[in-house]
Amino acid sequence: MQLRQREVAERIKQYILHNRLGPGDALPTEAELCAAVGASRSSVREAIKTLTALDIVEVRHGHGTYVGRLSLAALVESLVFRGLLSREDDYRVLAELIEVRQTVEQGLAASIVSAFDDDLRSELSRLADQMDERAKAGEPFIEQDREFHLLLMKPLGNELIIQLTAAFWDVHAIVAPTLHTTPESVRETVAAHHAIVEAAAAGDRERFIAAVEAHYAPVRRHLREKRGL
Repeated sequence: MQLRQREVAERIKQYILHNRLGPGDALPTEAELCAAVGASRSSVREAIKTLTALDIVEVRHGHGTYVGRLSLAALVESLVFRGLLSREDDYRVLAELIEVRQTVEQGLAASIVSAFDDDLRSELSRLADQMDERAKAGEPFIEQDREFHLLLMKPLGNELIIQLTAAFWDVHAIVAPTLHTTPESVRETVAAHHAIVEAAAAGDRERFIAAVEAHYAPVRRHLREKRGL
């Protein structure tokens, strides 16, 4: 009996793990992979398509199949699609993302503060200043905001946290434009970024946690207004 596509995909993932293959490593030929997982060519091909969509494997035409980058691109696309299905879902997904982002940053407060140094302070202050300048000019500062939060996590040396931060921020940036903001809330957001830098530089965990909460307060307020809460 022919194996289901999902089962074949799971066997290929187990093959990658068992053979300790990493991103960029080559998988065996199609015939060898069929023998290794005990599946037909058609089943393996369909499973490879699924795993390619998830960035678990990468097909390089004319060269072969390789272990993928294992990025969170599929997660981002799924969350964006979910968030844009309807306006109600839009705000609900954004509210959930804000909650996760705030929880992660506050939960890592001690580690972030302890890893903080003068170089990081300089880079984050530069970005916060750029946000301030753009806000005063009535311009968006999405790129600076994203870079700020990624840089904040970088000294932790945890690639998964950085990928998750980038993924959640990318979804946030796509869904958030549907949410109305005010000049006052923009000023609050900029001030909170400065406060985050100052608290971390002072080694003050509690101030850092409070600054992160202040950072997300404006968007939480607008979400409550939109959702009638």
